Amino acid sequence: MWLSGVVLLHLGWAASAGVIIDRVAIVVGNRVVKTSDIDRDLRASQFVNREPLNLSGAAKRKVADRLITQDLIRQEVASGGYGQPSEQDAIAFAQRIKRDRFSNSDTQFRSALARYGLTEEQLRQYLLWQLTVLRFIDERFRPGVLVTDEDIRAYYDAHRAELQKANPKNSSLEALTETIRDTLTGERVNQSFEEWLEQTKRRTRIQFRDAAFQEVANP
Repeated sequence: MWLSGVVLLHLGWAASAGVIIDRVAIVVGNRVVKTSDIDRDLRASQFVNREPLNLSGAAKRKVADRLITQDLIRQEVASGGYGQPSEQDAIAFAQRIKRDRFSNSDTQFRSALARYGLTEEQLRQYLLWQLTVLRFIDERFRPGVLVTDEDIRAYYDAHRAELQKANPKNSSLEALTETIRDTLTGERVNQSFEEWLEQTKRRTRIQFRDAAFQEVANP
């Protein structure tokens, strides 16, 4: 259910004409990304990240590139049998946002959503997808990461000063081993994901249909 007439305009509806103004912005393989997808993702990401609403062309171009990545992940998730979070997980995520930012007030929460031109359902779908991406990356790339004791020692030696500053009470190698292991694992998971993404983009047909988003095309 739409929150207001303003939201309808923001999401690409022309109420006076009674028609939907929406275009195919990008083709990713055999899927399409529409201008309304970009608009909705931009609003949701700025809401979640506590950023001022910015609907500029530059902001939309950045989101267009992110949606290409999302579509590539979506295709991989669909074909790879990866686990997916439930709707309840997304609802719990939204509830945490409402509790932490709006003192659990439905009125304040919905008012903030309205300022960004979002419905609660749109926010939940956005959060569900963020959880899906995190689970995919973890399941797809973490099992292939190996962090050795030598890696941990090398990291500790290279970052000893900052580790001691961050952990003044106990900055020994033994005390920080698991923290360093988690840090290195996260870095290597991200690196593996970026390499996969680059390779996947290269072998996928990505076509920009809307001139406004052509500046984010692959080099």
